[in-house]
Amino acid sequence: MKFKRLSDFDLKGKRVFIRADLNVPQDEHGNITEDTRIRASIPAIEYCLKAGAAVMLTSHLGRPVEGDLKPEDSLAPIARRLAELLERKVPLIGNWVDGGFEVKTGEIVLLENCRGNKGEKKNDDALAKKMAKLCDIYVNDAFGTAHRAEATTYGIAKYAPVACAGPLLAAELDALGRALNNPKRPLVAIVAGSKVSSKLTILKSLAEKVDQLIVGGGIANTFMAANDLPIGNSLVELDLVEEARNIMDMMDKRGASVPIPEDVVVANELSSLARANRVSVKDVAPDDMILDIGPRTLAKFANILAHAGTIVWNGPLGVFEFDQFGGGTKMLAAAIAHSPAFSIAGGGDTLAAIAKYHIEKQIGYISTGGGAFLEFLEGRTLPAVEILEQRAAAQ
Repeated sequence: MKFKRLSDFDLKGKRVFIRADLNVPQDEHGNITEDTRIRASIPAIEYCLKAGAAVMLTSHLGRPVEGDLKPEDSLAPIARRLAELLERKVPLIGNWVDGGFEVKTGEIVLLENCRGNKGEKKNDDALAKKMAKLCDIYVNDAFGTAHRAEATTYGIAKYAPVACAGPLLAAELDALGRALNNPKRPLVAIVAGSKVSSKLTILKSLAEKVDQLIVGGGIANTFMAANDLPIGNSLVELDLVEEARNIMDMMDKRGASVPIPEDVVVANELSSLARANRVSVKDVAPDDMILDIGPRTLAKFANILAHAGTIVWNGPLGVFEFDQFGGGTKMLAAAIAHSPAFSIAGGGDTLAAIAKYHIEKQIGYISTGGGAFLEFLEGRTLPAVEILEQRAAAQ
């Protein structure tokens, strides 16, 4: 991927428009409960301010009705938190699309929730052109919205004098490119979740690239059924068994593989009080639910990860919310943390597992992208990245 970076430009005296992802969770009183995304936006902002730019920053928050912004949709709490982190005033500007506000060099303003503007979601051309007139340089630093073509993620990049990626977006693309486009091998992908159907495109895309494809959760159950193994009363998609066989055949033909569990952890119910039993995959009873992998399987997976060159991780292997079914995910996390491989992880449940087992500092790169991360794994073109590549080719 070839795109311009913020660091490529002289920003002194320039009007810089940054599209960040400041969509943070809040409680019923509007208090921010987790500010990771805000803190992640700080490097781009500070870089621009120190370079002598006049900085305009915006983001979406929640799902407001376009043209009818309610008080609960306001970025006011974000402005207050930014002011604390930056140790400077961060004025919040409403009705900003047509200009009429002032921002001096070395100063920053926060532009009110961009999804309150009519035409934002539909990437309205007229709206994008108005926004583009506000700046000399447009910076996309919001990987979490890169899979959406909206006025502040695509349209403005099309019409701004200069369009580039901020440090957060660039780091995401560099890490994903390193993991999938030019990986050190063996390349191992871990894809887990409740349903094959929700990640079928990802599985097919990765099956063409990886050396080992470790599957977990309900997805693993479907692959076990495809190997004619009993799965009892477990979550499974029998209508996708043939798809699972096709993926295994595709990988087998090029010398790659999908390692199937040898033992599993089962229970008769899914609850915090359920008794966990370890059994061979051949001994799963009709009323058993497979809720985790067993120690022999763990040892096999850990050996694969220990010899990997690159690891891509999306999804916990079992119902890790209950400790008796979390052993597989816990040991998988430890194996990734101790592997010499470059590792990249993404997805909400994956990030929760990383936090639970305290391995944040031992993962090569943790993606903040969510949907964008998954679409990249699927091999899709991300619109907000595509337009930056187009502008880079033309600039």
